[in-house]
Amino acid sequence: MQSSNQYTYSSSKQQNYYSYQSESNHQSPQYVSSSDEAPHSKNPNPNSAPQTYCTLESSIPPNPNSITNSHTNSHNSPSCYSFSPPSDTQSDNTNGSNGSPLSVSCVTITDDSNPNSNPNPNDYKQKLRELETAMLSDTDFADIYETGQTGQPVDPSKWMQLMGIPRGDIKQLLLHCAKAVDENDYFAIKWMVSELRQMVNISGEPIQRLGAYLLEGLVARLEFSGSSIYKALRCKEPTSSDLMSYMHILYEVCPYFKFGYLSANGAIAEAVKGSSEIHIIDFQIAQGSQWITLIQALASRPGGPPCVRITGIDDSMSRYARGSGLSLVGRRLAHVASTFNVPFEFVPLDMNGSDVKREDLDIRPGEAIAVNFAFQLHHLSDESVSTDNHRDRVIRLVKSLNPTIVALVEQESNTNTAPFFQRFVETLDYYTAIFESIDVTLERGNKERISVEQHCLARDIVNIIACEGAERVERHELYGKWRARFSMAGFRPCGLSSLVNGTIKNLLESYSGNYRLEERDGVLYLGWKNRPLVVSCAWSLFMRFLGWLFVML
Repeated sequence: MQSSNQYTYSSSKQQNYYSYQSESNHQSPQYVSSSDEAPHSKNPNPNSAPQTYCTLESSIPPNPNSITNSHTNSHNSPSCYSFSPPSDTQSDNTNGSNGSPLSVSCVTITDDSNPNSNPNPNDYKQKLRELETAMLSDTDFADIYETGQTGQPVDPSKWMQLMGIPRGDIKQLLLHCAKAVDENDYFAIKWMVSELRQMVNISGEPIQRLGAYLLEGLVARLEFSGSSIYKALRCKEPTSSDLMSYMHILYEVCPYFKFGYLSANGAIAEAVKGSSEIHIIDFQIAQGSQWITLIQALASRPGGPPCVRITGIDDSMSRYARGSGLSLVGRRLAHVASTFNVPFEFVPLDMNGSDVKREDLDIRPGEAIAVNFAFQLHHLSDESVSTDNHRDRVIRLVKSLNPTIVALVEQESNTNTAPFFQRFVETLDYYTAIFESIDVTLERGNKERISVEQHCLARDIVNIIACEGAERVERHELYGKWRARFSMAGFRPCGLSSLVNGTIKNLLESYSGNYRLEERDGVLYLGWKNRPLVVSCAWSLFMRFLGWLFVML
């Protein structure tokens, strides 16, 4: 239902020229299509899910069926609980799947320094005998896991050595732990989670900080609490003004986000330069900051600025960060337009992007329509989640509007339909680059840095790792997949503004030399070292392109 509130400012006065200013995802593995996996089908103990969830720093109340409290200092890791393997009475599956006893590892590590342990030549045979005994007898698996068949305590360092994990290598241990989670190897999980808690630290090196949140995601996945953590962070979430401040800091210290918005503005300004009436449809208006520099630039037009109408579509996270509804955004942008004498109208749509219909958008004859998808389209579910396929439906909706241009800015990452372990590897690689880039600007002990990472990044990481199906809303795709979706809908890529891209390149020089900007086939890649993190591109309808080509000929 379209809101009746509108904020309008009109003036025929002209202003001097205003240039664009800064305001406010590496070649990834080949896209792999795969259906979602439901973690609930993997855990043989569905009763282990806790009923109460708190923030990333708080403990989930332990369930005696699946968790035992850890005595580790919780400062290092947001997670402060460990896992016990399910007993064989929790599953009657005997084919080795769904966490049955046949699917878990029961190998015991012997201690060479202990005179009572087996001699080295017999170690392998002894392990096989223990495995056979464990699989065929009624022995308590938890007892085997804690002490080994021989009754000697298992040495974690030797266990890691047997696994081929260098001591102190957080990245390799995280990968092995994720693989164990994927395979329901609860015995391995418990040791690795315990070791990881000693290694991660939210104030440490980038891999230590990222490791803390990845570990939280693995724990939440096993406890089925991923969605609840994603939704219920507000039990200790900052005030709305603080959260908005953290988001602003993130965009300032990570220029690939900020410059992604800037390149979208440049593409829109270039496409509508001959239009006297412009209608911008922003599918996630957030704070509306993206449009301040565009309004400034449009004010400098020879012959006077155009009439600008912005339809702002909202979402619950943006509402919370603002601490208010879209009326705040409308007043703010109307004030900016008044300052620069730009005729302006703001139309708020208080609904999620997946619910928008054509009749909500009040399309008027003669206006140039610019649609903006900035870090938003990946939140819409696709065919792998539901037959509704909101992602492609919204793209087709936009096509029906006959837009002059569609701007797309997205993280260059493959976490949509990738299987769990591949998705974990991709998330580890992608966010390692982000955490390293933050390290260049904000000191490790900086409290604002901790808050930025926890409230702006950790929430997404947990959702990617812990959730499946409709509950996993962070579903990034690589540019190649976006290109296929837009092409099938009848769009073709159109180049970005070379002037704005040159400005971005110059501005990037004031940051670390490890930031990268590359333009390929009209698509802008912004990243850190050899890893693209953000991709910015623009699209127009193929029939519009043919019309333009006919005029040129």
